Amino acid sequence: MNLDQIFESAQEAFLFYKNLPGKEKAAFLRKIAEGLEAVKHELIPVACGESNLPEGRITGELGRTCGQIRLFANLVEEGSWVEATIDHADPNRAPAPKPDIRRFLTPLGPVVVFGASNFPLAFSTAGGDTISALAAGCPVIYKAHPAHPETSRLVGQVIQKAVIDSALPLGLFTHVEGGIQTGQDLAKHPKAKAVAFTGSHSGGMALFALASQRPEPIPVFAEMGSVNPIFTFERKLGKDIAGYAKAFIGSLTLGAGQFCTNPGLIFVPKSLQKEFAEAVKNELEDIAAAPMLHEGIADAYYAAIQYLQGREELEWVKISAAKDLIKAHPTLAKIKAKDWLKDAKFQEEVFGSFALMVVYESEDELLEIAKKLHGQLTITIWAEEEELNNKLYLINLLEEKCGRMLYKGVPTGVEVGFAMQHGGPYPATTDSRSTSVGVYAIKRFARPIAFQDMPDILLPDALSEKNPLGIWRMVDGEFKK
Repeated sequence: MNLDQIFESAQEAFLFYKNLPGKEKAAFLRKIAEGLEAVKHELIPVACGESNLPEGRITGELGRTCGQIRLFANLVEEGSWVEATIDHADPNRAPAPKPDIRRFLTPLGPVVVFGASNFPLAFSTAGGDTISALAAGCPVIYKAHPAHPETSRLVGQVIQKAVIDSALPLGLFTHVEGGIQTGQDLAKHPKAKAVAFTGSHSGGMALFALASQRPEPIPVFAEMGSVNPIFTFERKLGKDIAGYAKAFIGSLTLGAGQFCTNPGLIFVPKSLQKEFAEAVKNELEDIAAAPMLHEGIADAYYAAIQYLQGREELEWVKISAAKDLIKAHPTLAKIKAKDWLKDAKFQEEVFGSFALMVVYESEDELLEIAKKLHGQLTITIWAEEEELNNKLYLINLLEEKCGRMLYKGVPTGVEVGFAMQHGGPYPATTDSRSTSVGVYAIKRFARPIAFQDMPDILLPDALSEKNPLGIWRMVDGEFKK
């Protein structure tokens, strides 16, 4: 089937599926989760073999994938996510009568989803992008990631079986394989209405440019990486240097540093730099080199470190060994804040277990750092409450640079829920108003539409006067059910 046929089939499916009741969409999503669990004994070994990830990690990722599918099923079954809003008419209003206006969120249409390399299940074929698009009412044309093709095929077959078992149009989900040209053709197709992508900055921006140059531009929701800085303060860090060093290294090296939320940047006060560096070095001694997802990622990791080794501003706390097949050796370098501020290269993500420790001398330096900091998925602050009492300006600056701010713990471990925000200002993503994790992700694939003085019989159920869906709605300025 060529791309024109694929998109034509997806468009036909859309015109049927978008009007499907939430309960039927929910039943379809649950069939996907059940299908994944039914093939787990076949799926897990395949995913492990293709990704170099351990069985425990893949098993956990499968659980997360099924959990988020069911979370979206519950969301669409309840139905209030469409933000139904009703302003009743007032024909007696002066000086002009008030019309009846009703608005809600309606799905965009066929969505192109690109799989991620670092999460072969949770951010791939049946991952958050695919499921949130299907939940919103959009067909999905899925572009498989070449790093784990067989895993993707298996999951794609599960989704296609759920489509058939639910008596839904076959064009609702299509699995596509191919290279860069195929991806470009998908993004440029006139019937595509949105693109979702998780991967490199270059890949995300290439898709963004293509989508912007189309005769009909479409949104690209691209997550393109982050160094997820941790800001440490003297009193807090000084209370337990060894403990914080352990937490930092544990987060940095989790999954060989191949999580989008691994902290690749940490700001440490000058008074504690030697103690913290020593504690971190001690932790790194116990961390073994871990396999990366594939050779291409390992090559990029070591190439980035080799470049940084040529920078005189850096002092190496723990230097990486020479490339060991595809294993990542954890690496940490140190730099003065005044040198870090001079070159944006020091903000670029090194995908893997590499971090840069930036030593600052004053609050003024911290303010300059906050002003120069690029957009991030997360920013973490380790400080006593009293240390932040007079830091409101700094906090305000940092809030403008991230999608999620943590005041304890580490940024790895992204909760899938109602309040999660997994996105951030550019260059972390192309659209800081959206998230790729949590139920709010459904809003990416819907748009508002209003109906004015529309007869009740023609209105969507979500806006019908009698509220047959029983959902929460904003009616004349008040939430009602």
